[in-house]
Amino acid sequence: MEIQVSVQYMWQHVMVKGIYSETVGGVFRKIAIEEMKHAETIAERLDYLGGAPTTKPTPIETGKKAKEMIAINKKDEEAIALYKEIIALSEKEGDPVTSKLFTDILAEEEGHHNLFSTLLEE
Repeated sequence: MEIQVSVQYMWQHVMVKGIYSETVGGVFRKIAIEEMKHAETIAERLDYLGGAPTTKPTPIETGKKAKEMIAINKKDEEAIALYKEIIALSEKEGDPVTSKLFTDILAEEEGHHNLFSTLLEE
């Protein structure tokens, strides 16, 4: 998911047009970079734990207009629920490092969701 939204947000950063494009495009770019950092951090942790991260993103959906892009992105911050499950499981398994890693990422994801929600308000 992190790879998917990173690519999606970066494309939106390039594609967005209109009076708010510089502001909204800047938001997309900033969050795209944060999402790629999430993907890197998760991949490093998976490698340490003996797993292998996926390198194939799920399909992206860019939208056409800024408001549509923001609505798509708000929906795509669905990693929040998954990360809460990972945190609970890692705590149950006695893995405080994974728990902290995903707690930190979760805080940023909730921030992204809140920003997209705020941008959609009239």
